[in-house]
Amino acid sequence: MRDFDKVKWKTWQRAREFRRDRTEAERLLWYKLRTEQLGVKFRRQHAIGEYIVDFICIERKLIVEVDGPTHAEIERQLHDARRTDFLESLGYRVIRVTNLQVKESMPYVLETILDALKRK
Repeated sequence: MRDFDKVKWKTWQRAREFRRDRTEAERLLWYKLRTEQLGVKFRRQHAIGEYIVDFICIERKLIVEVDGPTHAEIERQLHDARRTDFLESLGYRVIRVTNLQVKESMPYVLETILDALKRK
């Protein structure tokens, strides 16, 4: 069964909305990822099951999440942990960077992604 077949229509619609209403940090990182500057293809705001991931390289099974300040809240951290467990159960690796890291240290963020891509 294809990924799309598993995605609820509502989740897919939300992913479309997220692609239109992205944060500044997501916009900045997408500019670096969208043209295959790292040698692989990434998608943004991609639905997997009931979740929507910020960036995904399907070929390498790598997910990059850009976390804003709400991710520091305990309830959100628990949700993120459940989400990461689910995605890892499907064989994906998940790395997280903060909005601040994207805005102020893009070379570090890109190096982190490159390292993860090399680890297969």
